[in-house]
Amino acid sequence: MFRFADPQYLYLLLLLPLMVGAAYAYGIFMRRMSRRLADDALLPTLSPRRSKARRRLKFGLVVAAAGAIILMLARPQYGENTVREGKGGIEAAFMLDVSNSMLARDASPSRLERARLLISNMIDRMPADKIALGVFAGEAYPQLPLTSDHGAARMQISSVSTSMVTLQGTNLAAAIQLGLGSFSDREVGKALVVITDGEDHLGGAEEAAKTAKQRGVTLFVLGIGTPEGATIPQGEGPLTDAEGQPVLSKLNEDMCRRVAEAGGGRYLRVDNSNRAQEALLEAFRQLPQAEQEFQHTEAGEQYQAFGIIALLFLTFAMLIFEGKIPFYTRMGLFTKKKK
Repeated sequence: MFRFADPQYLYLLLLLPLMVGAAYAYGIFMRRMSRRLADDALLPTLSPRRSKARRRLKFGLVVAAAGAIILMLARPQYGENTVREGKGGIEAAFMLDVSNSMLARDASPSRLERARLLISNMIDRMPADKIALGVFAGEAYPQLPLTSDHGAARMQISSVSTSMVTLQGTNLAAAIQLGLGSFSDREVGKALVVITDGEDHLGGAEEAAKTAKQRGVTLFVLGIGTPEGATIPQGEGPLTDAEGQPVLSKLNEDMCRRVAEAGGGRYLRVDNSNRAQEALLEAFRQLPQAEQEFQHTEAGEQYQAFGIIALLFLTFAMLIFEGKIPFYTRMGLFTKKKK
């Protein structure tokens, strides 16, 4: 099926009638200016070598070349091509805390937004890796199964919010168990990344972390927020306790470190810099990389043909002169012999 990948460029075709109209208006203007110098019957004698037909043909070729360039920009496509690629990569599962405490703003612009940005940046820099995504609070839910479709991963992470899990708390055990179920049976490096503020820990996380270690999964616990804490914004002000006092949410670093150590993994603190992200990427590079063959289909690009057509039109336009060439005239080329 024939289609255009970037059809918005087709609107530029509206410029072609404007080019023709502008050239026509310029021609009328020049004729009026020429009539001030001589009568219409005498004008051909003032420039005997000029040819209106050649000038119009040359302009027509330029307009046609412009049209071909616009069609090339719109990327015409026809048919499909199968592409096979072999790339090294790992499997990474990201489990993101979406409890209400993640709305605290001791990370900019908030803990949740900072965590989403980190995951999005990681996905952009993991082109050969497979990604899985899950969310958790008092319970854990999968959002995206293990996939190499990074576009789908970015769409899923952009839609994550605290309203996705109604049961509040920080059930790290459920998050780790969900992450462990996301991996395949293939012999490849596996990384489980849990991003949380660690507040309202429900227990059982260290045992789940030990299970991850036994299965050969490298556990990374990313703590987000500050030990000093921050209030949790709500619709009409900060969240308050039963006595009407603002609730202060603090990062539980001790708990995050214990879980990471139990799993033989690593704890990283997420702040407003990219240090945690770079450290995580470097750790991923140390994991066993698998040569994975990816097969996908791509639309058959046809823009090259329109580029060649535009080049030919422009070349012909350059070779056409509006007047007679003295050399050709002396050689008797392209001229009619007088009887």
